[in-house]
Amino acid sequence: MEKRKKIILGVLIFIGLLLLISIGVNFWIKTQLPKLINKQSEAYAIAYKSIDVAVFSGHVDITDATIVPRATLNDTANKAGIYVKVKKIQIRNFKIWSVLFSDKISARSLSLTSPEITLYQKTDKDKHRENLKDDVIKPFEKIISVSDFFIYNGDFRIMAAQKNKAVLAVTNVNLSIDGIKVTDAILKSKIPFGYEAYKLSCDSLYASVSPAYDVISKKIQSTNKDLHIAKLRLVPTQTRRQFVKSLKTEKDQFNVSAQDITLQNLEWGYKGDDLFVRTSLATINNCHADVYRNKMPADDLTKKLLYNKVLRDLDFELQVDTLKIKNSLVVYEEEKSFDKGSGKIIFNKFHLTATNICSGFNRQKADDLKIKIQCLFQDSSPLDVDWSLNILDKTDGFSIMGTVRNFNVEKIDPFLKPYMNASAKGVLDQVHFKFKGNDLRDSGQFAIKYDNLKLKIYQKDDRGKVNKLLTAVGNLLVKNDSKGQVKSTDVALERIPEKSFYNFLWRSVAEGLKKTLI
Repeated sequence: MEKRKKIILGVLIFIGLLLLISIGVNFWIKTQLPKLINKQSEAYAIAYKSIDVAVFSGHVDITDATIVPRATLNDTANKAGIYVKVKKIQIRNFKIWSVLFSDKISARSLSLTSPEITLYQKTDKDKHRENLKDDVIKPFEKIISVSDFFIYNGDFRIMAAQKNKAVLAVTNVNLSIDGIKVTDAILKSKIPFGYEAYKLSCDSLYASVSPAYDVISKKIQSTNKDLHIAKLRLVPTQTRRQFVKSLKTEKDQFNVSAQDITLQNLEWGYKGDDLFVRTSLATINNCHADVYRNKMPADDLTKKLLYNKVLRDLDFELQVDTLKIKNSLVVYEEEKSFDKGSGKIIFNKFHLTATNICSGFNRQKADDLKIKIQCLFQDSSPLDVDWSLNILDKTDGFSIMGTVRNFNVEKIDPFLKPYMNASAKGVLDQVHFKFKGNDLRDSGQFAIKYDNLKLKIYQKDDRGKVNKLLTAVGNLLVKNDSKGQVKSTDVALERIPEKSFYNFLWRSVAEGLKKTLI
């Protein structure tokens, strides 16, 4: 009996000692953690409302935490740096010994609930980007090392400090990163950590990508295998008049939206300092692209590169096995002045399939890039195009062929009348073209079958009135009927290097029209 009492007493004393040690360690860690955090974070001041430490389970819960740059505490005019408010921080399965005997918390996971993160840019943006890793990432690498990282319902903004304006805003961010690895080699790379998998979603995104454009989207979902973006828009920041008045030379203004964009089997990252982006299939659904050009500014006399060279000269690895654009609309608008209205060329129900899109970066060989387009030209006539090129061909060679069927030429009046001061009637039953070319010239065949083609040319100072003399002369020169036959001709043309590929194609078609109609 006496022996049993001693055992029980010994057990109680042992339990008591454990409780005392637990309370002591718990108290020590509670007091040590703030010192450790603030000691290692020389650039940032960290505070919180409460901290709860469960030593034996290895859990830490911190509520209402705030992080601000120390430099701003005494210099409120200098906002540069990262500011964080977090409703709850949870550290799971931390190792007691890492806190007791080192200056870093090692744990299984770190999660942030409802964080509000704002990064104020420095005046010198380029310098800030270079120092982002030193200013933001490294201080927190010194505090905690985890295998898994989670963000729940977070908001993130990047602000231009001088203008106090958001250049990036992302709402309701949810992020999980599993299997985080940090080594000396990885720390030297562009992305200073490795991972096994990630999952990211957000409800909306706003980004000021340039002074002329903003990018806006709804929900974004991404993993290390795919990406989906809903309702993406590229929006001009200026009206057309403002845009044109800001130009020294002619330039297109773009207004683009897409219902959804999906990238499948996505791979991206860095090999050393070299970026790579690869996807097996990129799909764009219900895209509306409006391209506007005003002819009032002076001509841009710089050389326009063909797509071979544009892709060949990209300074990163790009590989898109297949691109599909489905059920879309492309509108090109051009005008000579604001008061006469713009001419429009419309490609509706636009479907495109392109294969073997790649850059020339570190590439010794490449399959031909092939593009197939099916759409309605001017919202009425079927247009089919087959186009191919090779990005490594330094002559920038290409081959393109197309067919337009059953085209009522009155449909081109929205472009002809404001741009060429003319209108036409008649039907182009068939139009065929097949050209091969390069950066200097092209050649090929053009063929047409048409009925009862007639022109109207309007007075220069009054588009409501027909210029009867010029109209009569024009109709005398134009053969108004191909008499049931397909008329064909050879075409050869020199490229104007200051003009785009599409200008080159249009001039080649116009040359064919001139030789067959007149």
